[in-house]
Amino acid sequence: MTIIEERLSAAVADRDRSITDAVARPGRDPRAEAAFERALELYRRELTGYCYRLLGSWDEAEDAVQDAFLRAWRSLDAFEGRAQLRSWLYKIATNVCLTMLDGRRRRALPMDLEGPSSSGAIVGERLPDGAWIQPIADRLAIGPSSDPAELAASRDTIRLAFIAALQLLSPRQRAVLILRDVLRWRASEVAELLDATVVSVNGLLRRARATLASRDLAAPPAAPDGERDTELLARYVEAFERLDVDTLVELLHEDATLAMPPYTVWLQGPRSITAWLVANACGGSRRLPIEMNGSTAFAVYKPTSHDGTCEPFAIEIVEVAEHRITAIHAFIESSLFARLGLPPTLPKFADQLRAAAIPDSATERHGR
Repeated sequence: MTIIEERLSAAVADRDRSITDAVARPGRDPRAEAAFERALELYRRELTGYCYRLLGSWDEAEDAVQDAFLRAWRSLDAFEGRAQLRSWLYKIATNVCLTMLDGRRRRALPMDLEGPSSSGAIVGERLPDGAWIQPIADRLAIGPSSDPAELAASRDTIRLAFIAALQLLSPRQRAVLILRDVLRWRASEVAELLDATVVSVNGLLRRARATLASRDLAAPPAAPDGERDTELLARYVEAFERLDVDTLVELLHEDATLAMPPYTVWLQGPRSITAWLVANACGGSRRLPIEMNGSTAFAVYKPTSHDGTCEPFAIEIVEVAEHRITAIHAFIESSLFARLGLPPTLPKFADQLRAAAIPDSATERHGR
């Protein structure tokens, strides 16, 4: 454990100790209940991020945290501060998630299910909700931090590629790897949480790391950085709006992919991607910047009414490396827009969109 990690661990422990002391009052003391309610909200975001990494679903992560909080409330009388409140809540949340994962097939991205589609492919049937990895808003899974390195690490571990790789692990391997390598818990702490031995925890971690190593996740997609990548994304938005094939081909990496969950169809290579976009008349869309899965993302609005007003269509997560777009994950799930607090429509023309004073980040626009 590095000095920074030790300091962070100590700071978390001090906070948890003070919260635990406030909550661990005998009987149904109203002060304890009030402190407990405040404490639950303090831990909601980090527990949601933890459950999301385990489950691969925003919906299920929120359900799991709510279930864990209800179980904790029912057990408050028995909580006497013998353990830190944080570790106690993590234990409850872990048990909830492991139960939810019992006997369930893994979630996936389209490229994990079959080979690339041809440019003439049709979208086909929707996969059931439990089959695909669901995106999540950064604000729900990443806690605030003044440490850029810590923030970058948190973003890396909710990226879609990492979440997809976690799905290859058994549920207990997933829990161990997240607790040890993402949250930096000690092996003895994880063993206590899982009612296991340190030896078995180390064995689970070793096998989990070996599986992830086979996925070549050592270098996660880089977040867009600097003027060059800012210009890249601006050109991407404009080119998509006009369906400018030549510009899109220039901006896409030679191995770029376009996937459209919850459908299995996905394309690879600039020419295949642009041919599919032209064939399916994908021009004229508007994009509102948002923050999803630690990556650059857009809420995509597509013109659907007679006057050209743009309505919710997809949540698009864009990955960038070496100043080229390497992957586009277009989650065609318009129900996510309301949950993200996004506008129900966007204006018809780009100049109207600019006049609406939509800022560079949806986080700012929606008060996040």
